[in-house]
Amino acid sequence: MLATLVQFVLAAGAIVVAGTYLSRFADDLAEQTGLGRMLIGSVLLAGTTSLPELTVDISAVRLGAANLAVGDLLGSSLMNLLILAVLDLSSRSRGKMLSPESAAHALSGGVSGVLTLLVALGLLVGPAWKGMTWGGVSVVLWLVTLAYGLGLRLVYLDQRISLRTPREHSPPHCSPRSLQSAAAGFLICAAVILLAGPWLAHAADRLAELSGLGGTFVGTTLVALSTSLPELVSSLAALRLGAHDLAIGNVFGSNAFNMILLVPLDLVQPGSLLAVVSPTHALTCITAVLGTQVAVLGQVYRVERRRPFIEPDAWLVILVVLSGLGLVYAHR
Repeated sequence: MLATLVQFVLAAGAIVVAGTYLSRFADDLAEQTGLGRMLIGSVLLAGTTSLPELTVDISAVRLGAANLAVGDLLGSSLMNLLILAVLDLSSRSRGKMLSPESAAHALSGGVSGVLTLLVALGLLVGPAWKGMTWGGVSVVLWLVTLAYGLGLRLVYLDQRISLRTPREHSPPHCSPRSLQSAAAGFLICAAVILLAGPWLAHAADRLAELSGLGGTFVGTTLVALSTSLPELVSSLAALRLGAHDLAIGNVFGSNAFNMILLVPLDLVQPGSLLAVVSPTHALTCITAVLGTQVAVLGQVYRVERRRPFIEPDAWLVILVVLSGLGLVYAHR
């Protein structure tokens, strides 16, 4: 048990250290390429911080722990929303993260919500549609992939329009690094995260057996929290840089990216992935959608004054996430 915990902590620590520098390099890339923080955060940073989920969950599926893998992906979406709410509560800047100043991210939040609902549908009808596959992947997951591509195009077009009218809370950033050095640093951090991921899978699977809590609950909580550490540290670093677009884009983008990561898992899993895992995961999906919608509402509603630590939208996101975890625990 002790050796397993040490392995788990060391792997998570390596991911945290690498994730700490991701936002700095991502911010440099956004400035050097001219693509903007929102697009870089929603795609590049989000995809990179989701690497632990990919490596951990492929290893878990190969170990026969499909519930652990799916629980990790869906639970990571809940942890990401929790991260966003906590960062919003702790932010002391004039433009709050969940506020009209960040309302452009309502689009990426809506996209992640639609993708998560499609996955919930696949989980509920998975046993009935287990024979409906193409190329070894469930038809539902192909729909998720198509929806992700269309949503990504919408975010890109919206970002191009937004760049023509810079917002006050995203001041220009003068990067001391060249494009080549920023890209090299980003790739090195990504490699560290990618290599440390499989260590988490073996440790988490062992902890699930020793604790007796089962793969579904452990995957949705312990593993999901650990693989969400890159999102936490990179979003916190982005917040300190004043790059709210990076922080919010990282969370919503990661939640959307997590859904299409089910495709490679389905390729590794013998048979249909959505047909063999517990339908309890649909509860996690519904909770993630509810939390996302609350966060989106927090971005578009207007109040005259916002006070630190007294943000009803952020507290409601936290309540939704914790309630969802309680339901998953009760139905484990």
